[in-house]
Amino acid sequence: MFKIKKVVLGSVAIKDVFIVGIVCVVIGFGCDSGSNASLVSNSHPSISGIYPHLAYYNEEGECGTGAVVPWADKLWVVTYGPHFPFGSSDKLYEINPDLSFTTREESIGGTPANRMIHKESEQLFIGPYAIDKAGEVRTISYETMPGRHTGNARHLTDPANKIYYGTMEEGFYEVDVDNLETKTLHVDGNVTRKEGEMAQEAELLLGAHGKGLYSGQGVMVYSNNGETGQEALEDFSIEAGALYEWDGADWHLIRRNQFVEVTGPGGIYGNPNPETDPIWATGWDHKSVILGVRDADEGWEFFRIPKASHSYDGAHGWNTEWPRIRDVGTEEAPDYLMTMHGMFWKFPETFQKGQTAGLRPRSAYLKVIGDFTRWQDGLVFGCDDSAQREFLNKRSAKGNIEGPGQSNSNLWFTDMDMPDKLGPATANGALWLEEQVRANEPSEPMLFSGWQEKNVWLQNQGDKAVNFTLEIDRSGNGEWEELEQVSLDGAESSWLSFDQETAGEWIRVQSDAATRATVHLAFSNPESRSAYQKDIFQGIHSIEEDEFTGGLLYGLGDNRRKLGIAARRYQGESTENAGYYEMDEKLQLVKVNDSETEAFINEGFAIPENVFEVDEASVLIKDDQGRRWRLPKGEAAFTDPSLKGKLRIAREVATERDLFNCHGTFYELPAENADGFAKIRPVASHTLRINDYASYRGMLLLTGVDPEAAATNEHIILSEDGELAVWAGVIDDLWKLGKPVGKGGPWAGTAVEAGVPSDPYLFAFYDQRKLELQHDASEEVTFTIQFEPIGHGPWMDWKEVTVAPGQTHMETFPEELEARWVRLAANNKCTATALFTYE
Repeated sequence: MFKIKKVVLGSVAIKDVFIVGIVCVVIGFGCDSGSNASLVSNSHPSISGIYPHLAYYNEEGECGTGAVVPWADKLWVVTYGPHFPFGSSDKLYEINPDLSFTTREESIGGTPANRMIHKESEQLFIGPYAIDKAGEVRTISYETMPGRHTGNARHLTDPANKIYYGTMEEGFYEVDVDNLETKTLHVDGNVTRKEGEMAQEAELLLGAHGKGLYSGQGVMVYSNNGETGQEALEDFSIEAGALYEWDGADWHLIRRNQFVEVTGPGGIYGNPNPETDPIWATGWDHKSVILGVRDADEGWEFFRIPKASHSYDGAHGWNTEWPRIRDVGTEEAPDYLMTMHGMFWKFPETFQKGQTAGLRPRSAYLKVIGDFTRWQDGLVFGCDDSAQREFLNKRSAKGNIEGPGQSNSNLWFTDMDMPDKLGPATANGALWLEEQVRANEPSEPMLFSGWQEKNVWLQNQGDKAVNFTLEIDRSGNGEWEELEQVSLDGAESSWLSFDQETAGEWIRVQSDAATRATVHLAFSNPESRSAYQKDIFQGIHSIEEDEFTGGLLYGLGDNRRKLGIAARRYQGESTENAGYYEMDEKLQLVKVNDSETEAFINEGFAIPENVFEVDEASVLIKDDQGRRWRLPKGEAAFTDPSLKGKLRIAREVATERDLFNCHGTFYELPAENADGFAKIRPVASHTLRINDYASYRGMLLLTGVDPEAAATNEHIILSEDGELAVWAGVIDDLWKLGKPVGKGGPWAGTAVEAGVPSDPYLFAFYDQRKLELQHDASEEVTFTIQFEPIGHGPWMDWKEVTVAPGQTHMETFPEELEARWVRLAANNKCTATALFTYE
């Protein structure tokens, strides 16, 4: 049992294996009613920033957005399937300001995500295409340049006349910008792959699954974010990925972690002062996000940033798509936006060695974003919404449900300030995580500014006393000063909290003796949302209503490109079919006589029963690894329909992660290969009887809607016969439901053995938290409240509470306290109740 010390301080295979297929794409661009009017089209319906008639489809396991670039007075977009190094029927599109579009006949498909504007030749290079200032397109064939094109970079010695291409499997090419003659610098791994090797295998560099490419300071920098082999498909915490640089002759390993974006102040144009401008790289490991910056004189320096979401983890690297840093401002006022691990970040254009201040969290998001840009005073996000193959994202909680019949995604149009308006910026990350540390050797810095509430969890896992010194860099200039010293005996833990008055851009830690240690940081701001807000969700039936018409949802395949709905009428305990409906890109919902498709949906997409258990204490989850987790309960009326298969519990509505609707709360649920339930994140709570939900054309659709509400809520789509209604929005509208709330705990009249901890109970992301603790023993019982701040780290003692016989202890937790899981242990055998209230 770890001893306690509390200090509170105030102001001081699968995704990339499918190589054969045909891709047919129709593209879309959308805007919301509150968005910039210059891009609003009155001829087509739009919902929450999505124009459904412009969605893109293919016939592959995934249909993602590879790149989105304004050029030649148009918006250019390429899409991709999962693994097509030799081409496919994915397309290149040009979108006009009035939202009409052209599918370019020069398209050859593939898996492209590269884009660069070459100033000297006045061309946009996007995928295998070169587009001049008049919009004329030339194509480099995959016979000439095979591979999954992931990045472009300016040439090291002849930047006016040549550019570099890099592929996901370490193919590197030099391309003449005038005649497009191509020189192979290193052959792509898809060309040299040996029989039996995984699709991501390449022989040149460590790591796999290439992502970023950029040049400057005399080198070309390349990143990959994954690892091959079976272990990488299962264990998110193994060594994976790499950051490399090439000096024109030799490759040099910079760091062995999972990296994605590589860019600089010049963005897709390349750095304007390549000899001196910094190069930035983003990545991650099992502890945190990693940010690197290269200085021309002193080389690379790395920093740590907390993660908002863990759905992007996974040692294979498949769960990220392409995180970006991109200037979305104007020429007069640059404004860099960074996407990384489910958070929008404000990135300082001046970020360089000795000048690292200004990185700030903006808000959390749920969409999976492959690229984004500013276009006509709005933001355009290219998303990866709905994959026909769910790849490694399988779990028993979803039953035998499949993905949609056909992969589809869309563009998402928003106002410029949308990145400030979504979910809370709660985030966490570790400096050390159950690792050996050397004496007097500082950790890497962790971002410390941008939140009002800052927690530091420390644990000395050695057997001797150690003094830990926390230091801060107040101004981001590399000058460190002592913030606090914490002395911990062997096996002792400590929790510290700092408020917003404790100023500092970065924080780090060192110990005065070698030991094994964990130092984890958690950050949050006060919750600004109230509990359940109807607003745009007005008209979805209340959980108290047990007579309503709902329906099971399925995106149809075979290029029908419609949504199928098997309507169902619920009356108390009885359920009956209520006809089959289809919805198209115009949001026209009509009844159709198609008993075969109706039966297919009813059978193949039936809601499984007993996905979780509900006892007197809370919701009990037993995941596919046999681990037990407890979640808060909502209204009691959720229990019966949830267990009897009347409410959808789990479904993938954004690529390679699930939306989990459990007892009145929506959660983001990472894939099992990203640690699953251990990293679950509550989004919002509600009191709605949502029968089913699914992704379609970039939208989130819900059933269980009152048809009469369509007259007053533009998010409700009514069928032509007036009998069925569905709600339509985007997944990030769910934040508007209101903050997460609930009641429950690990024990409710539960027989407890001395020293045996309870099940973990979710604690993170809630506020106004209270604990009610009692027992039936005839003598005092001392309970230890323990927190696990990380999800895959050690448990740490927080407080001991002694409860007299017949008494109830009430514990109100500090507002600033943030940790992922909580549990309790008693020093004596008893029957105990430990119930948490999150209001």
